[in-house]
Amino acid sequence: VAKRTGATALPAGNGAGSAPGQRRAESFLMPVVTRWFLKSALVCLVAALILALLLAFPQSVGLPQFILFMNPAYFHLFLVGWVTQMIFGVIYWLFPIISRAQPRGNEKIAWASYALLNVGLLLRVVGEPLTSSLPAAGLGWLLVVSALLQWLAALLFVSLAWPRVKERYRGE
Repeated sequence: VAKRTGATALPAGNGAGSAPGQRRAESFLMPVVTRWFLKSALVCLVAALILALLLAFPQSVGLPQFILFMNPAYFHLFLVGWVTQMIFGVIYWLFPIISRAQPRGNEKIAWASYALLNVGLLLRVVGEPLTSSLPAAGLGWLLVVSALLQWLAALLFVSLAWPRVKERYRGE
């Protein structure tokens, strides 16, 4: 029989039979928000590599015109989508815990950071080629909103990770 936790299933009796032992075991499991960060990072890596292949084709191949304007989107998919999300996910999972009550801090802040980062990234991937290929359409606001959302995501994540940058957990 397994007991369901916020991260993953644990055996009902974890050997120690005590709540503190169970909490200690739970702190080593990969949190759901970390899995979302990491899986999203992998999806962005694949998308960035596909886009890189498309950008490498010569214009004579006859790809749609908007592909020519996707270079900034490729860089954002790679650096924000793949690298940043991978780093955020690993930091949230593996940095030293804050306290027994909230080992990784407020999980709602982590989810907010995840949502803001990915909505901002999506706006950037859509907005970059649209803004470049249709300059008269006045879609530059997409890039401003995208940058603002990603900036807020980073600030939220820093506020979550900052207290965890310490030598080690001291049983607080």
